[in-house]
Amino acid sequence: MPRTRCPACSQSIEFPDEMEGQQAACPACSAMTRLTSDRFKIRIPEPRRAASKAEETPQGTAISAVAERLIGNIEKVIVGKRPSIALVLAAYFCEGHVLLEDVPGVAKTMLARALAKSVGGSFKRIQCTPDLLPNDVTGASIFNPKTTEFEFRPGPLFAQFVLADEINRTTPRTQSALLEAMSERQVSIDGQRYELERPFFIMATQNPVDHEGTFPLPEAQLDRFLLKLSLGYPTEGEEARMIDLLRLQHPIETLAPVVEMQEILECQRLVREVAVDSKVRDYVVHLVRATRQHHGLLLGGSPRASLALFHVSQALASLQGYDFVLPDHVKEMALPVLGHRLIVKPENRLRKMTPQSVLAEILNQVPVPVIT
Repeated sequence: MPRTRCPACSQSIEFPDEMEGQQAACPACSAMTRLTSDRFKIRIPEPRRAASKAEETPQGTAISAVAERLIGNIEKVIVGKRPSIALVLAAYFCEGHVLLEDVPGVAKTMLARALAKSVGGSFKRIQCTPDLLPNDVTGASIFNPKTTEFEFRPGPLFAQFVLADEINRTTPRTQSALLEAMSERQVSIDGQRYELERPFFIMATQNPVDHEGTFPLPEAQLDRFLLKLSLGYPTEGEEARMIDLLRLQHPIETLAPVVEMQEILECQRLVREVAVDSKVRDYVVHLVRATRQHHGLLLGGSPRASLALFHVSQALASLQGYDFVLPDHVKEMALPVLGHRLIVKPENRLRKMTPQSVLAEILNQVPVPVIT
């Protein structure tokens, strides 16, 4: 059965599926609570405090300290989306890319700008349209009549933060221009290879509502994105606070860097050193292999999905101050990592089967390892 948590006393409440979205009294404190399933909601990462110096976690503590500074700075612009910001940072720290799918006006673009400003990195935005060409993204060699030679003019892809806005509105040919950059951090033009400056991070957005004149991303392109996220609408109180913040000027205009780029590179190195027990590693493998064997799926997770789930679990653990990965970290990252990589069989889509319901079933069936 789905469950939620009382905002007043944090009591876990189970409820039948038919009561989803309704109000009910908490059995512990009688506070009225909206029944919404939090099965796949990511907990707000709070740094783990060591009880003594003997229990200090060098990797996790260092990364969580940097993450807290970044999250606090970004929250000056993005109100009430701490879990989503933490997930973007987790992807950033393990050198992945993020696809944001949500309705217009929920600060998808602003999140990318705020992160870029918080680390002082170069930022470029690509507004994807049907007439956008690959050379408009990667750059092109242009003839210089003064030197009688061709000179390479880099495109917007040559930045540390690249926002591909409404990526599904450009043609597959232009979409594919991003593939080499996303997987190999380089661009090949006219037989020449150009390395992209690290850390290199692509955040793409798309609108899930209006599909007129769009080109859905193929599976090979979706598989390159480490995470697929949705910000969602703010609560009533968060929306009122947002209006107050933007009354005079947008906070993004005064946002200053709080982390140096060298610290980000060090965090990306330390994330790979977060310890993963062999039981947890096998748990990752079993979850992904279960998606390939599920009767309701046409396509399950690839080995790239296994690697993605493994690395982003390391990043989430480090954001919470741990220097080792728990099975709970793997479970929390299952939907953001695997949801966009699964294809439900057409006949099962008619039965309202979704990647979310499949993953819920798999997480309930695959035994969780006990770490001692």
